[in-house]
Amino acid sequence: MAPSVSPTIAARRDQMFPVLAEADIERMRRFGTASSYAAGEQIVTAGEVSPGLIVILSGKVEITQAGGLGPREAIISYGAGNFIGELAQLSSRPSLINAEATEPVEAIVIPSQRLRDLMVQEANLGERIMRALILRRVGLLESGISGPIIIGPPGNGDVLRLQGFLTRSGLPHRALDSETDPCARTLTERFHVDPHHLPIVLCPNGKLLHNPGDHELARCVGLLRPVDASKVYDVAIVGAGPAGLAAAVYAASEGLSTIVLDCRAFGGQAGASARIENYLGFPTGITGMALMARAYNQAQKFGVEMVIPDEAKLLSGGGDLSGYALDVGDGETVHTRTVVIASGARYRRLDVANLAQFEGTSVHYWASPIEARLCRDQEVALVGAGNSAGQAAVFLASQVGKVTLLARRGSLNETMSRYLVERIEAQPNIEVLAETEIVALEGRESNLERVRWRNRATGTETTRTIRHLFLFIGADPNTDWLAKCKVALDAKGFVRTGPEVAQGHGLMETSRSGVFAIGDVRCGSIKRVAAAVGEGAQVVAALHAYLAQNGGGAQSEQARRS
Repeated sequence: MAPSVSPTIAARRDQMFPVLAEADIERMRRFGTASSYAAGEQIVTAGEVSPGLIVILSGKVEITQAGGLGPREAIISYGAGNFIGELAQLSSRPSLINAEATEPVEAIVIPSQRLRDLMVQEANLGERIMRALILRRVGLLESGISGPIIIGPPGNGDVLRLQGFLTRSGLPHRALDSETDPCARTLTERFHVDPHHLPIVLCPNGKLLHNPGDHELARCVGLLRPVDASKVYDVAIVGAGPAGLAAAVYAASEGLSTIVLDCRAFGGQAGASARIENYLGFPTGITGMALMARAYNQAQKFGVEMVIPDEAKLLSGGGDLSGYALDVGDGETVHTRTVVIASGARYRRLDVANLAQFEGTSVHYWASPIEARLCRDQEVALVGAGNSAGQAAVFLASQVGKVTLLARRGSLNETMSRYLVERIEAQPNIEVLAETEIVALEGRESNLERVRWRNRATGTETTRTIRHLFLFIGADPNTDWLAKCKVALDAKGFVRTGPEVAQGHGLMETSRSGVFAIGDVRCGSIKRVAAAVGEGAQVVAALHAYLAQNGGGAQSEQARRS
């Protein structure tokens, strides 16, 4: 079991659990309402939506982690001046912790909507609260106790899929080995689960799921909520990568009611980067997931509604005051005045006949700590020669015995940033094979055992015992869903924008008025994180222009509430 004491709690306790001054509490009063709790009363229950951020005026509260198995584990006791909450309270998601009054409590309860108002209107105070909420989530992620519990055989494809989804969603969770963990055996016996029906997931609300899909799991843990069909948004953004999240932050911060949809998780391909070192403002580098998590939290701070994972299937209506309709999962519809297509790209697959046999267990498109643990001290093969491949190779080299990097071109210098090439050359356990391609994969069932590759110059073939293969061979535009949406695409499937197809609302408008495209999915875009973020910011000016021309539909959320 992972340790329950978070290193972050030990190192940054004062920032995680600040004691608010009386002046701070007075500034917070106008955002909340007074409430009282009796000794022994449950204030917050894991798996249920909390009433909001709870500022304690008097009394004491015990905070415990909900492990789902065994006794609750104490995190901290709160007193006057402390506040109860973490990132879940920012967007009315189910709580990950329990809070119980150990003596009578007087408090101020600030609901999620008003908490976001506080963040904007009281900047200095809001910064301290936001930092505490983020650090508390980090602590829960490190502890490995809270959140859903996955039970199944280690290395099982569905176990890895579920772990990967929850990790990319920034949700604390843990995985128990169904074969060796006594708690896992107790749970499977209690619910009479046949081993052939594993994995199972125990959600914080007590519901048990049998090998759920990502969508079903997201519903159970509260990541995904029903769409309000009666609401008309100013902008719907399809895709939660760097471009989509940037557009969401700038649109919402400028008063546009904004909803974001993504069929997988936030972060896009950028979230898979083991370390980004050439992004402006981060001289020591930052992981792609950390960068995208900051953007995701920032968007929620400004009130962006996240509908993830939910897939956009059809775009209809359009180009006038009636706006657009986006058909999404579960037969739901999002109504919106404008649409921003930021659906990015999907991973390109290797052209090998039996590739699908090993995907999910031995063939990976993502190099995270989950995959690294699977192949610790082994030799792995990695195909690719771009920056993502370089970042993954360097990360894996610190975790595995050897990385064999296969590149079709003659030199990494043709496609990879120089700093990454130098770092790869400095790693003694990375072998680079140029002008080389994989020709066959061998193994039994879903377990890869050998990889065969060929030197394209000499024709020499080599077979090596390798049980894990990582593919970073580029991506194709994720535009299949636009086939029936009358949005013009180029020959490669990228969305066409600008004067040749648009009606005059900037370089990013598509062939449909009021529909824009940004980031990797847009024809002619620069495939860099910084460029995607720039386009996300730039498109908001075009949204304002379109909305102003079509009846001034965009109004700030503050104006609507007043």
